Order: sequence, then C-alpha cells, then structure tokens
Amino acid sequence: MNGGTLFAPHALLPQGWARDVRLHWDASGRLTEVRPHAPADPAAPQAAGPLLPGMPNLHSHAFQRAFAGLAEYRATAQDSFWSWRTLMYRFAARLDPPAMQAIATWLYAEMLEAGYTSVCEFQYVHHQPGGQPYAPPALLSQALLQAAQATGMGITLLPVLYQSSGFGGQPPSPAQRRFLHDTPAMLRLLDALRPACTGPQARLGLAPHSLRAVPPQALHEAVAGLHALDAGAPVHIHIAEQLKEVEDCIAWSGQRPVAWLLEHVPVDARWCLVHATHMDEAEYARAARSGAVAGLCPSTEANLGDGLFDLARWRGHGGAWGIGSDSHVCVNAAEELMLLEYGQRLRTHVRNAGADAAQPHTATALTLAALRGGAQATGRPVAGLAVGQQADFVVLDARHPALDGLPPQDMLAAHVFASSRSSSIAETWSAGQRRVQGGRHALHERARRDFIATRARLLAAQE
Repeated sequence: MNGGTLFAPHALLPQGWARDVRLHWDASGRLTEVRPHAPADPAAPQAAGPLLPGMPNLHSHAFQRAFAGLAEYRATAQDSFWSWRTLMYRFAARLDPPAMQAIATWLYAEMLEAGYTSVCEFQYVHHQPGGQPYAPPALLSQALLQAAQATGMGITLLPVLYQSSGFGGQPPSPAQRRFLHDTPAMLRLLDALRPACTGPQARLGLAPHSLRAVPPQALHEAVAGLHALDAGAPVHIHIAEQLKEVEDCIAWSGQRPVAWLLEHVPVDARWCLVHATHMDEAEYARAARSGAVAGLCPSTEANLGDGLFDLARWRGHGGAWGIGSDSHVCVNAAEELMLLEYGQRLRTHVRNAGADAAQPHTATALTLAALRGGAQATGRPVAGLAVGQQADFVVLDARHPALDGLPPQDMLAAHVFASSRSSSIAETWSAGQRRVQGGRHALHERARRDFIATRARLLAAQE
C-alpha cells in the first residue's frame, strides 16, 4: 500500500475545528502530516465535507448483533438484564466459527458505515457447544480477526477469562461451558493469538469478564501473565453494571465492586471499566484517579435497564470515558453520543450537559472526549487527526439535508442530534484506505446476505 494525501476545508483536530487541513499518511496508514491553514493544492484529493476523527468502539460482543431485537417481549413477570441473559445464552449455544465470522463481517461493515473505525472485541464464546475446545482453540477469535481484516476495521481483541457463575467462585452453569478457561489455558490462548495481533490494525489484550466470573487469585495471575507478554496491553472488565451485582459483591466481600477492584488490583490507565454504572462518590473519585477509562454503552444500558452513569461527577474528577455499542441494538456512533447526552439531561434537568468551557459546542465536546477515552481503551494509536496516529477519519455528507449550508461545528451537531438516524456519513477511512464510499462499505451487499442467512440458520437450529 502506498501513502496518501487529502485536503479538507474543515477538520476536527484534537484541539478543535481547523480550516484548510492537509493530511498525509505513510504506507502503513500512519499520519505523517496534519497541517491546518495549508495553502490550496488543486492536485491533492479534496474531501467533500468536514472531516471527523474515526470513533473507537470500546465495547463489542459481535455475535450479539444477530440477537438484537429478539428479546423485546416479556419473558418473566419483571424482565431485567438477568432474564435477557438467559435468552442470549440460548442463542449463543448454536454459534459456530462460520457464523461468528459472517456476523462480525456484517457488523464491522455496519460500524464503518456508522463512523466507527476501531473496535474492542470482548470475546467470550470460545469453545464448542459441549464445552470442548476447537482445534485450534483460538478458532472463534480468529474468525473475528478475519472479519476485521476483511472489512478494514482496526481491532483490539480481548479474549475473555470466565471461570465462575457468581461471587466466591460459584460453579459455572451449563449455559456458560462455552466460555470457560482455567488461567493457564487462557495465557496459552493469548500466546497463540499474539502473532496475529502485532500489526498496525490489531492489538491483543485481556478481558476478565467480571468479578463474579473471575475469582481473585485467577484475576491476579491472568493480568500478571498478560503484562508479562505485553506490558502495555489493555485490560477490560464488566463492573457495577447492575444493582444486583453490587448487592451480591457486598454480600461476598463487604465492598462494592469498583471499591473492591481498586483495593485489590493495580488498576491504571491500561484498564477499561465497562459500564461502571453504579458507583458511590468515593468510587467515582478513586476510579477516575486511577487513570482507567469508563466504558459507556448508552444504547445497551438503556435496553437492559441498567441505569445511568453520572457523567458530570466522573468528569468533575477528571475521568476519561469512551463509548461502545456492546450488544449492538444500535450500531451508530452519533446515536450513542446523542443517547449519552440525553440521559444526562434527564438525570440533571440541564441541557448541553456534555459541553464544557473549552468546547461549548456539545457534539464537538462529546466527540473529542469519547475519542480520547476510546483510543486509550484500544491500546492503539487512534487518538484523532494528529501526527503519529492512524489515518482513521470520517467525511461528513455536506449535502445531507440536515447538514447542508451549516458551519462545520453545526454540521457535527446536526449529525449527532438532527440527522433523523439517516446516514450523514459520506466516507469512512481506516489506516489511510477508504472503506466506505457513498455511505456504503464495499462488502455491504455480500456481508448483508451472509448475515441474514446465518441468523436464519441459528434461529432454525433453536426450534
């Protein structure tokens, strides 16, 4: 691949909006020049609209895209995350490597069309339906890496360590047998996956599923083993998502989940605390000081009835945060930001909750903050339009009815808040290559057909 150049009349740089920006990247897709106020260059390719940095999606369970919409009926007297999980497990029981790859290929094409250019894949279905390892054991993880490579999606692969069904090392349920590894087996899996995660478009980390699924000794050993392989590797964990989880953790340890984690594990900027919805004031302060990223997934948290994260309190302590699409009931970076902002408005009864003194335009402030935190969570150089970062960016459709004729910061606001969920993205580029043109990924039709056929096959197998 050769390097490339693009000239944009407006681009959102880490410090804010800039005019007449010239980008140049090398053959690896790394930005070598980001020059605002550049002289016009008629010979250079011209962006047809404002440039946004590509958004990292910091939390994904790819296979759940095929389950989206299939649990929207009352299954118990009071449905919750826990009743939803039972239905999801039933769906996951039929998953196989071809299905994983087909679902992920469609999902990653959708993500690129929706403004995401990187994904953190929290991969916990590892084994055959009976719990026996595949040959090779990394087969399902490799299916995700192949989907990312085919679509051009940058990926941080996070194999999930799962050992117990509840706090205190409770025995796993039969529905969880596809997820299970002892700690040495997980470290062997990480070692086997390392060669496929060394290029600019892939990174390897680890996801201890949750405190209820990973006993303390295993948590320590797995994280130490990961960082012996790669001292900077990211660690992601589900934590404090549900009130029942908090109550069960207190019953087990006498502490709330985030407080226990911070006291017993050396949490730092390599960590992503996924959801962290239910924290008290001390946990907000200590978690923010640790440098960890809060992984917020507004559409999934709303869909599952999790609750609302206190963004103002987190930001008040200087906490970093990013967004993820998690269960993929929504695959739209702009919509996640909109839902996050609206949730905060409902909590606080204040408009423009995501704006700040440095960035009074709410959509701009949210985009830049989610980009910083998301990039940190990926462990990859995807922190925006700056030298040394990947050439990952989105070109907005300046002719979209919601955007046409507006200044760039208002185009972004319209993209987030007023595009009526119709696509206002014209192009998406990752690693300096155009993956989406005219709002469509090159694999759109083929991946769509394969996804629909795969979903139909999985549903038929459950009847």
